[in-house]
Amino acid sequence: MKKIKLSPSALSCNFANAGVQIQASKDGGAEYLHLDVMDGIFVPNISFGQPVVKSLAKCTDMVIDTHLMIVEPIRYIEDFAKAGSDIITVHVEACEDVKATLNKIKECGKKAGLSIK
Repeated sequence: MKKIKLSPSALSCNFANAGVQIQASKDGGAEYLHLDVMDGIFVPNISFGQPVVKSLAKCTDMVIDTHLMIVEPIRYIEDFAKAGSDIITVHVEACEDVKATLNKIKECGKKAGLSIK
C-alpha cells in the first residue's frame, strides 16, 4: 500500500500563529509544508516571497515544498533554495527555458517539480 503524504498550504494559516499552526499540521501527520509563491503577473494573486519562506523554514523540520507561480522563476531559484526550500516547482508556461530552470533547481541541490497551468 502506498503511503499518502500530506502537504498543507501555508496560505491557509493565520500568520500571527504560523509556527503553532505548522506544528499542528505536522502533529496531524503532514510531512510537507506547501508554499504558494504568487507574483500577481503569472497568476492574479500576490502571496509572499523569500523572507517568508526563510522564516517558516526556521520554525519546522518539515519538507518545504515551494510552488513558484511567477514569471521567469529561474531569476529566483537560488534565493528560494537559500531561504530553505527543499522542493521547488515551476510552471512550464512561466519559463522561457524550462530545461535550464529545472537544471538550476538541481544545481542548487533541490528537488525539481514541473506544473502545467
